[in-house]
This record gives sequence, C-alpha cells and structure tokens, in this order.
Amino acid sequence: MSKEAYHALCQTEDTIPVFSQDWWLDIVCGKAQWDVHLIEQNSRIMAALPYYMPRPGIITMPSYVQTMGIWFAPYAEDTKYTTVLEQRQAICKLLIEKIKDCKSFRQNFHHSFTDWLPFYWNNYTQTTRYTYILPKLDDTEHLWANMSQHTRRNIKKAKEQFQITVKKGIPVEDFFKVQAQTFERQNIKNKQSSEVLQELIHACRQQEQGDIWGGYDKEGNLHAAVFVVWQKKVAYYLAGGGDPQLRSSGAHSLVLWEVIREVACYSESFDFEGSMIPGVERFFREFGGIQTPFFAINKGKLSLIDRAFIKFSSR
Repeated sequence: MSKEAYHALCQTEDTIPVFSQDWWLDIVCGKAQWDVHLIEQNSRIMAALPYYMPRPGIITMPSYVQTMGIWFAPYAEDTKYTTVLEQRQAICKLLIEKIKDCKSFRQNFHHSFTDWLPFYWNNYTQTTRYTYILPKLDDTEHLWANMSQHTRRNIKKAKEQFQITVKKGIPVEDFFKVQAQTFERQNIKNKQSSEVLQELIHACRQQEQGDIWGGYDKEGNLHAAVFVVWQKKVAYYLAGGGDPQLRSSGAHSLVLWEVIREVACYSESFDFEGSMIPGVERFFREFGGIQTPFFAINKGKLSLIDRAFIKFSSR
C-alpha cells in the first residue's frame, strides 16, 4: 500500500527530487528492488523515505542517484522554524524505527536536509560531501561574471578558435564513446551500468526532462558531451565526457555553459552533482556555483558476501 500511495504522490508533488521519483527508481533499482516508508497524518503524507534494497536488510544507493533520503511535505510559509524542526525530528524518529532491523544503511540525503541529529542519537554516522549549485539561472550576466577567468577563456576559445557548435539530442552512441574515453584517461573503472544509463536517457527524452548535448567541430568530431536532467526547481549534471585528444579546445566548458543557458527555461537552479575528485571538483567550482554540503548517513557494515552480491547483481 505504501508504494501505491507513493506512486500517486509522485504524480502530484513536484517538490520530490527527480532521483526519488518513482519512475527514476524503477529504472535505476528495478521495480522489485525499491520500496518506501511513509509517515501519514490525517490522511496526508507528511514524509517519505524511498530506499533501494538489493539484498534483504541492506539499504544502499543505486547507480545514477546523487541523493535520496527523507522527503518532507512542504510547510506553510508562516510556520515557525521551531515547529518545523520539532515535527521533522519526530518524523525522523518514526522512520528510524521503521529501518531499525536493517543490518546496513547508507544513503546520501538531499542538501535541504540539515538536521541529522535524530540519526546521530541512534548511533548513525555521517560524512559531509559537497556539490556546487548555480542559483538564478535566468540572470546569465551574473552567472558569466561569477565564473572564473579560466572557464570564460575556455568558452571563448571553443567558440572562436575551434568553432565548436553545440547540438542537443546527439546520438547515445556518441555520448558513450566520449564517456568511455574519459574514464580511460582518468584510469577509472566505470562501475555503473551503461544499459541503465541508456534507459534513463530514453525515459528523460520521452518525458522531456533531460537530454544529451555535444560539442562538434567543423569536421564533425565530437569534443565533449553532457547528459543533463531537469525538473521545475533544479537541473542536474548527471554524466559527461570528452575526447582526451581534443581536451585543449575548451569544448566541455562551452557545452556545459550552453546547457545551463538552455535549461534556464525549465529550472531555477543548476546542480553540478559535486565530486570528491580534485580535478572534477575544480572544473565545477570554476563555473561559480555555491559550495553546498549534504550528508552521507551510514550505519552498519557490509560483509564480503553482501558486497559481492550487490556488485554482481547490480543492474
């Protein structure tokens, strides 16, 4: 019943982040491997905790999901802060009770979740992670002025010197090719499923909530590409890559800048999704976004058998 009620909620509540939307979870988790705990009051859903459980007793993060955590129903603007804090702590307590029998819990909570004290009081731990968020996408002059000189220089170089043209709706195969080249250059093994990513791209295009942009030169060479998803309040940088042999063109910066300008028609802000990798963090930071912390909340440990099961059963 909880899942049916959550499906209905997702149809009407646009404040639920896209990563916690039912259709997104169906793709990245598999329809049978995610569920949700709800807190209701007077027949109204006050909070929801969707979760991915690939193995009984284990709640963890699926691929292509930046944050999950607790969604709270919006309060009236004139509600006192002390009232909101008290009620949300009480809701957290109820949800923690619902997951108390899990032997392992790991979720990244949305940056709007700022009070993890109820979890601390129940012996959970947290690690602070960071993303960068650009507000007020409609003010492009302000966005341009707040960028680093290095990023502005790359954008101009890509346009003027290399004559890069940015195209929306590029072939998925082209995107996967430059993404694979990026992982190879960084000596990183991609642990996420390309089949799941392809399904996400297809679903986002169908729902007009996401697409791939690419930067091409006059000869038709793809220099860089990004996959961006959006909803009413915020757009997200989900994945990207570039040809290592063509990195000096500055195309990645240009593509991302053109995407930011275009998604301003759909969203109010842009979330770069963050990264703890120094080079990636610097690239995002130099676009002028506001450094924004979010919590990775944990409890329990995975056995080697559990780790192996999750790894090999991943979609």
